[in-house]
Amino acid sequence: MASFRLGLLLLTLAGQPLCFADATDRLERFFAGVATFEADFSQVILDENLIALEESAGHLWLTRPGRFRWDYGDPLEQSIIADGKQLWVYDVTLEQVTVRDQQAALGNTPAELLAGEGDFTDSYQIEDLGKQGSLEWISLTPRATNSQFSHIHLGFESGALKLIQMLDTLEQVTRVRLENAVENRPLPDDVFLFKPPPGVDVITDSG
Repeated sequence: MASFRLGLLLLTLAGQPLCFADATDRLERFFAGVATFEADFSQVILDENLIALEESAGHLWLTRPGRFRWDYGDPLEQSIIADGKQLWVYDVTLEQVTVRDQQAALGNTPAELLAGEGDFTDSYQIEDLGKQGSLEWISLTPRATNSQFSHIHLGFESGALKLIQMLDTLEQVTRVRLENAVENRPLPDDVFLFKPPPGVDVITDSG
């Protein structure tokens, strides 16, 4: 499911790598200082020739640790909700929801990283890629050999996360751009609660 891959990406960036400590410090400041996050997003999936395969947009909410929600609009209306215990993927068009154990579903993924679960320095090799335009770029390479992703790049502007990009094992790139972001505004608990609507098929995935 393409939209479940939250921002897969690789972007060729100019500039020489800086020191590891600078990149780690910048990430630690962002993750330690941001308890809640809300933003509009636009997402595009590109093939190995950087030709767009799919475009979508929506809104996301995040409360650390471990809770998030991504609502996608047209053309593929979908919601992905992590409530801290379970992960719900609701396909509005198909009238179907799949529910999985959250920890098993996320594992070592960008979703886990953004939700603030675990120690990212244990899971990723971190490199400061320097500045391109208004964005400061940080590269994260998964240490696990079985990861679905080869590289994750995060673009920050004035300390705020603006762009997420990743390259997957199929050489496809997913790019997520964040707009109108608000940090540390209290979010109601019901944002992260999901109750399947009447008539919707519920599939429990224990794999």
